[in-house]
This record gives sequence, structure tokens and C-alpha cells, in this order.
Amino acid sequence: MTVDYNTVFKRSIEDPNGFWGEVAESCHWYKRWDKVLDDSNKPFYRWFTGGEISTCYNALDLHIDNGRGDQAALIYDSPVTDTIKEYSYRELRDQVAGFAGVLASKGVSKGDRVLIYMPMIAETAIAVLACARIGAIHSVVFGGFAAKELAVRIDDATPKVVVSASCGIEVERVIPYKPLLDEAIRFSSHKPEVCIIFQRTMETAELIPGRDIDWAEAMVSARPHECVPMAATDPAYILYTSGTTGVPKGVVRDIGGHIVALKWSMKGVYDVNPGDVYWAASDIGWVVGHSYIVYAPLFQGCTTVLYEGKPVGTPDAGVFWRVISDHGVKTLFTAPTAFRAIKREDPSGELIGNYDLSRFKSLFLAGERTDPDTLKWAEAKLGVPVIDHWWQTETGWAIASNCMGLERLKVKEGSPTKPVPGWNLQVVDTDTKPVPVGEIGALVIQLPLPPGSLPTLWKNDEGYQKTYLDEFPGYYKTADAGYIDADGYVFVMSRTDDIINVSGHRLSTGGMEEVLADHPEVAEAAVLGVDDSLKGQVPVGFLVLNAGVTRDHGDIVKEVIKMVRERIGPVAAFKTAIVVQRLPKTRSGKILRGTIRKIANNQEYKTPATIDDPTILEEMTDALIKIGYASGKK
Repeated sequence: MTVDYNTVFKRSIEDPNGFWGEVAESCHWYKRWDKVLDDSNKPFYRWFTGGEISTCYNALDLHIDNGRGDQAALIYDSPVTDTIKEYSYRELRDQVAGFAGVLASKGVSKGDRVLIYMPMIAETAIAVLACARIGAIHSVVFGGFAAKELAVRIDDATPKVVVSASCGIEVERVIPYKPLLDEAIRFSSHKPEVCIIFQRTMETAELIPGRDIDWAEAMVSARPHECVPMAATDPAYILYTSGTTGVPKGVVRDIGGHIVALKWSMKGVYDVNPGDVYWAASDIGWVVGHSYIVYAPLFQGCTTVLYEGKPVGTPDAGVFWRVISDHGVKTLFTAPTAFRAIKREDPSGELIGNYDLSRFKSLFLAGERTDPDTLKWAEAKLGVPVIDHWWQTETGWAIASNCMGLERLKVKEGSPTKPVPGWNLQVVDTDTKPVPVGEIGALVIQLPLPPGSLPTLWKNDEGYQKTYLDEFPGYYKTADAGYIDADGYVFVMSRTDDIINVSGHRLSTGGMEEVLADHPEVAEAAVLGVDDSLKGQVPVGFLVLNAGVTRDHGDIVKEVIKMVRERIGPVAAFKTAIVVQRLPKTRSGKILRGTIRKIANNQEYKTPATIDDPTILEEMTDALIKIGYASGKK
């Protein structure tokens, strides 16, 4: 039965206590909440205060108690190791309980932090859920991050234990993790007491006596641990996201609101029911992996797919269709980048015909704007609804989407459709006044944010308020610009800061600029994101060298590219830089990144009135043409 979107949305905004209170009834509580929405300490709103609940019980034990113990909970599919392994709810619960016992035996208890630096293997999900089982706060760091970035996160989270693996695999290349972890701990001021290492057969890590223990050996003698009831307002995890200064922000997710919102979203947004197979083709190191590989599908009693591979090359551009066919996937959630890569390798979609996709019902795309070509290609080749939806690390789930479990609305190219129930999205000007319909302004969300969104930053209430709340009083700043049309459809146009989106990964250009500027022969540097047909955006660097430098510019460029790779990691996709004589700036000294970006992307631009010297734009155009960007046309 179709549920009217407008009715549901209106109630979620006008009666949040009633709306979310009803949703919460479907979750297991040890102690019922005193308040659904606690607004006693504005702007730090909290959900389900006084309630006691367990993330792990709601993800695993509840379904076993309700008779789903033999149903598949998790399917690990790894084309890079030629492995497929299925865990029932009971099997997964037993593994999680065992590893929770290992953590407890090493002194980890409620509120302690555990940092997880792992590849896309089943043990990563087991480690995450084991933390939730004993009330520890996990902080997952994507395995592609370099040692210094990992060290920053170790120092901020101060974990008692680090869980890692001997290596990760990138297509056919083995990447040893343990040397990166050891180097990070050397860099960090905080020294974890214990490191638990999962040894993979393709690379054996050398363990440090007295600090490192072997996962498999520890599990042999593990005593299973029961779920620990937690306050609904306790932190579930910390997930670090790039800040505009290059300093990562520790996004906190609280337990009660997280369970309630994600469980609702599985049916409300994705139209997925208990027993369905759901696949988020992401990484657990990112928010999508947290929300929709590990947690939400299990809260809903679904089967979740954990995939270790790429959309192409493992072995070909048909691997996504193979996974969907093999496991009976109903809903796939991935980034537009993945589909651009598939489309590039198999433009006619011939490989799709080799697989049975009869159980596949919908494709959801997020992480960056879905370009019309990719949307049309996917719709034509797959014959299922293709849904572009918009959300952020901070929000934890979708701000705007075509809610397939409510009422399927018509698709408008370039729009993630309408705000999801709970999200009071508005468009305002710099004075926080509403802008006319259809005009671009700052996309903001009226407080309180719904359950599942961040209540604050880790150990940084002041930073949370300054970053997200101060600029537009009474609202959360998304840092995206856009508009809402006369039909209520949302259009997200661009970032309002210098975070760029590379293959769905939000990265700080400021952090990259700091690396470039650290080169001894670089006087000044700028990094900006330019449009890329595959990755959405890629970073391009501009270097101003110190006076008197006569060395070959090509060698310097190679060196700074290597520096970014070492310090930020391959995920930055930083491969292009050029030496320029100077950078275009305003009279006050601000680099005109927006203007450079328009030149690079062949967009119309006007010479800014505040520019220090207009002739520099011609020089910048020439430089961009040399590296394959810009046409020179205004």
C-alpha cells in the first residue's frame, strides 16, 4: 500500500515526538526512554534520553530470538581472493560474541575506544559489532590512509586497542598494513596498549611481543560476551571526516537515535524488508559502510553483502552483475563513480545479459551528484528505478531522496528528489533569510536534526557549534549550496567550502595544500577540484616556487605527488600539478579558487572585481591548457 509522502513528511516535522516515538517501538529496549526529543540543552538536542538499548542486540540477537537465526546475515564476497563466505545470524552472533570476549579480556569496557584499521573482510564487521556488544566506541579508519593520517586519529580517539590486519588487496596488489600501523604508532603521542592483528594468507605481519596479538589465536580461548545495555545517548562510534583546515573532525553517532533512524530508513527510503538481500558497495571506513553495510541491514533483519573488490578489473565490468545474480540482491547502493567506470569499460552494457538480475529492484546512488548521462545509462541498461539521494558523513543517512518505501515520486535529473521525513531542509541567504523559490542559496536544516545525525563532535562541542551551527542560527549548515524548485525538489549545486569529492570520498584541498607547501622548493601552493568524467572531481595542484629554483619542474611535480600519496594516501587521487609564476588572488590575498575552477571546467566566468591583477587569469588559462584542462574560452 502506498503511503503519502507529504503526510508522512509533515508529521515528522510537526510532531517529531510522536513520529519517532512510534518508530522506536519496533526496536528492542532494555529500558524505555523518558523523552523522545530532549531539548533542554539547545542547540545540543538529544534523542531518547533515559532509554537503555544495545546496538548489537538489535543487529543480531533480536533476530535470533525472533526465529531468524539460520537466515543469512552477512555474505562476504571477495573476487580478489576468490572467496565467498556466508554467515547466518547465529554464526555471526557467535563470532561477534567471541571477539567481544577477546576485547574484554584485554581490558576494553564500556566507553573505551577501539580503533579499527582493516580491509574489506568479514572480520572488520565482526570487530565493529563486537565493540557495540560491549559498549566500546569504535573508530574505523579507511585502510588506504597513510601513517601520519592514522596517527592523527590515534591521538584524537586515544584507543585502548587497535584492531588491524596484515594486509589489504587492491585488485592484484597486496598492501601491507602492519608497517603503516607501526609507523603511525611511532608518530602518535598516544600509544595503544594492545594491537590485535588478523593474519591474511597472502601477507604475514611481524608481531611485536608484548603489544601485538594474533586474532585467530586469541579467538581459540575467547569467552563469549553478552550484550551490554547502554544509554541511548552514549556514543556508538567516532568517524573522522575532513575539515576545511585539513584537521579531521570526529563525527559522533549516538546509540539510540542511530538504531531508530537507520531501521526506519531501510523500509522508508530503500523499501527493503526483513529477509531481503541488500548491498552497499562501499567501504566500512566511510559512513556508507557504517550505516548500510554493517548496521542498517542487520537492524532490519536483512542479508548484507560485504564486497572486497572493484566495479571493474575484478575481473571485469560485469562483476557487479555477478554479485547481484549470485546472491539475489534486491537493492544496490553505490557511488556514481562506480557506474561511470562500468560504463567506460562496457558502454553497451553487453555483460549485463550474462546474469540473472530478476530479483534486482532498485539502484541508489550517492556520495556525489549523479550526472544525467550516468543516470540515463543505468536506467536504460538495468530497467530498474535509479535513485540519486543526498547525505553526508555528519547526517549518517539520507537528507533527500525518492523514498521508495513511501510513495515513488517522479525523477528529475540532477535532483535527489525531496527531503526525507525528519529533515526540515531550507534554502537561505547569508543573513539566514529564506531565498525565493528556485534561487540558489545555502542549504541548511532547521534544528533539531532528526535521530541518527551527529549530536556533536568528539571532545569538541565548541567545534561542533562553530562548524555547523553558528553561521546560520537555528540551523545546521550543510556547507552545500543549491535550491528547491516550485515542486519541492532539491537541487544540490556545489560545496560552499574547499572540500572536494573524489569518487564519493570527501577530501580536504587544504590538507593537500599543506603537503605541497611543505616541499622545500615550494613557496606557495593551491589545490582545487576540477570535474572528472570518472571520479566526479580530481585534485589539481598549482605550485609557486621559491625564487632562484632552477631544478627541473617535472621532478618537483613528481616529488609533491609522491608526498601527497605518502601523507594522505592513494585515496586522494592526486596525480596532476603544474608550476606557475603566481596565483590569482583578491586584493586581500585570498586565492580565487572558484574562478580557477571555472576556467579549468570550461565554464563561463567573469573577472572578479576584487582581483589584484586581471592579467594573471590568462596565465592561469595557459597553465591549465598545458595539463589538459580549459579551452581558453570565457
